[in-house]
Amino acid sequence: MSTAVEPLLRVTDLSVTYGVPRKGVGLGTGAALRGANLEVYPGEIVGIIGETGSGKTTLARATVGLTAPASGSIEFEGRDLTGLRGRELRNFRRQGRIQLVFQDPLRSLDPDLTVARLVAEPLEVAGGIDAATRAERADRALREVGLEPEVVRERRPRELSGGQRQRVSLARAIVTEPRLLICDEPVSALDVSNRNLVLNLLDRLRRDLGVAVVIIAHDLSSLAGIGDRVAVFYRSRLVEQGNLREVLTRPAHPYTALLVASAPSLGDESVLRPADIRVDRDDAGPVHSGGCVFADRCRFAVDACATRPALREVGERWSAACHLADRWRDDVIDNIRPVSTGTLTKGDR
Repeated sequence: MSTAVEPLLRVTDLSVTYGVPRKGVGLGTGAALRGANLEVYPGEIVGIIGETGSGKTTLARATVGLTAPASGSIEFEGRDLTGLRGRELRNFRRQGRIQLVFQDPLRSLDPDLTVARLVAEPLEVAGGIDAATRAERADRALREVGLEPEVVRERRPRELSGGQRQRVSLARAIVTEPRLLICDEPVSALDVSNRNLVLNLLDRLRRDLGVAVVIIAHDLSSLAGIGDRVAVFYRSRLVEQGNLREVLTRPAHPYTALLVASAPSLGDESVLRPADIRVDRDDAGPVHSGGCVFADRCRFAVDACATRPALREVGERWSAACHLADRWRDDVIDNIRPVSTGTLTKGDR
């Protein structure tokens, strides 16, 4: 994608803190997200990857205004969202320009409403749209996600399969014609066939409707066939971001390499092994509270890792927060045949 195109979403130095219980002193402050930077361009699919607690969902919730940031900025279509309060924030949400699809549709969908009501409800909230138009647009959204309105319109969430419920959630999200769709673990609870169906659907929505899609996931293989770029988070910090194919085939941060090594579906015996990157002994590697967040698990940690590394460029629109990004890759990855790129070709699902 041309760098001349302005990003649809730009997150800059975003930090989010939550109150956490501390023994004997009540609530303290814990960082759920620290200094995150992210850009999403029109019509692309960006993956946000990392283990539980790394800040992925916090980033999503802050982007749609469900969580207030402690510092930093969120710009969408050139507008600063972090300053929106009260009526301005409510009006922005009603427009539906950014939509969040939650992980568990059975919990996020009202069990007492029919599919027709569920999908049309965002239009009702937006206001200014008559009932007939709402129903027509809801039916169109259902068809966009591969559901026949005549079959599912009067059903309730409990009467649908897991794959159907997730598609209803997507229909509800796209009915407002958003520019950005944020999907939080959209396939984690689905079987393989429904998982591929939903991922292919997201790819098609991106192509047919021009919507940009952010996919939050634990599993790198969820993105392999459809993603354009990926951002990797660890312990509330962004550690690497770049073109998906480049990041998966030659990761610049050891933690990213660990994720690749732990996902056998991305390749075969040629993939790096977790033991090539990670050290599991309690006393292995330096532990520095103010340094690199991965130092205590990293085989390549050195004294320099006592200082927190800044994100630095390792390629075109590719950056990593690692002092040794080039050195450790040369020593390890170049001596091991990289991940088979055949599994990363779009359209292979």
